[in-house]
Amino acid sequence: MTLRAAGASAIALLVAGCASTGGMVPAATTLPANRLVAERTLASAQVSAAAWPRTDWWTAFGDAQLNQLMDEAFADSPTLRIAAARARKALAAADQSKAALYPQINAALDISRQRFSETGLIPPPFAGSWATEHDLRATLDWEIDFWGKNRAGYERALGEARAAEVDAAAAKLALSVDIAHAYVALQRTFGQLDIARTTLGDRERIAALTRERNAAGIDSRLELKQAEGALPAMRVDIAALEETIALLRNQLSALVGQGPDRGLAIVPPRTEMPGGAALPTNVPAELLGRRPDLVALRERIESAQQGIAEAKAQFYPNVNLLMFIGLQSLSPSGFLTAASRVAGVGPAVTLPIFEGGRLRANLAQRDADFDIAVERYNATLIDALRDVVDQLASLKSLDEQRRQQAQALADASEAYDLALARYREGIGNYLQVLSAEAPLLIQRSRDVDLQSRQRLASVDLIRALGGGVDMPVVHAAAGSP
Repeated sequence: MTLRAAGASAIALLVAGCASTGGMVPAATTLPANRLVAERTLASAQVSAAAWPRTDWWTAFGDAQLNQLMDEAFADSPTLRIAAARARKALAAADQSKAALYPQINAALDISRQRFSETGLIPPPFAGSWATEHDLRATLDWEIDFWGKNRAGYERALGEARAAEVDAAAAKLALSVDIAHAYVALQRTFGQLDIARTTLGDRERIAALTRERNAAGIDSRLELKQAEGALPAMRVDIAALEETIALLRNQLSALVGQGPDRGLAIVPPRTEMPGGAALPTNVPAELLGRRPDLVALRERIESAQQGIAEAKAQFYPNVNLLMFIGLQSLSPSGFLTAASRVAGVGPAVTLPIFEGGRLRANLAQRDADFDIAVERYNATLIDALRDVVDQLASLKSLDEQRRQQAQALADASEAYDLALARYREGIGNYLQVLSAEAPLLIQRSRDVDLQSRQRLASVDLIRALGGGVDMPVVHAAAGSP
């Protein structure tokens, strides 16, 4: 029998003696995007090939202050720095796993003073005496990756590093959306504050008019107290709105990574509505590569697959090649001579035969990790498409609501103006003014709220479509060894 045949036979026997995977396989499968039927739901949506969000999507709101806040947040936010550090940590872990694919060479120098046993391995004249042992050697240790265990471990860690980098991009998107939400809320509150102050001015003028009418005997003291009592109630509303503005300014300051004084410099927002909402072409399929959460989950599925391969490789023999060369002497004078040379080489093979079910349990865990990653991906994919459709439905409804609201506000304004004119001319009473004012306030407030909801729905549609995130690529650990 040749040496090669003998080696092959030995490996075959070793493999035959290994623990068995017993047909253990994961159960989950990824959901194809084309199975999520949405043609009828999206049939009425305006479609545009250029409708995918840009990386600087917030500039479409035309507010230089908002742009500045975004720039400050990307430069100073601790949240983004934490996400970036996590990505670097995952990448370093992948580089650490990559090192297992290469031989490890180490050098060591050992000088020790010791007494040798009289009944040990060391013969006379050193037995029973003290001597100084000098040992200098270089060692090579190489785990030969026959079954791809180390390769799979590296690919698993690299998948986690890719996912961590995408998580960092997702953190940037989440931060920008949070800033936009707070900014729109601030604009809404300033709008409500303008209405409250205008209403207070109107009520102060009506109260002055009512005093004149009371003095002239036209109105009773009842109308006077009603007019004067409406003033503190409106001042309470103004104080509450000013409190909300202060809190939102503090929130924005924290989001951009600054102290509360930064919020004091934020002036009333002047954001505009972006252009009409349009749906990108082929949303279900292209959404997979646009949404950072979906991209990160796909990377984690790949990482889980490599974890399964790594766990399966542990069922097979582990082969290490060991080699050393150096100098060893009990005498300093002869330490650096050829006579002190030592060397050795040989393989070390370990074979799992009976390990109490540890390997099968480990493989079962990796299979379960894969199933969890796949089902998380499937659930997120379903929710992502629902998210897009929800925002489109909201924008469509808000367009109609604002058209109806414009007419309602015009009618309420006209009714209030007529009631106030009749009151000033002495042919109407204060009750008519109050009756006309209440719906006007409701319509003014609703108009501001609808504008705010429309802006928020636009932001949320951008978020649902992936926010224009540039998907990162792992560089440092991605090269083939």
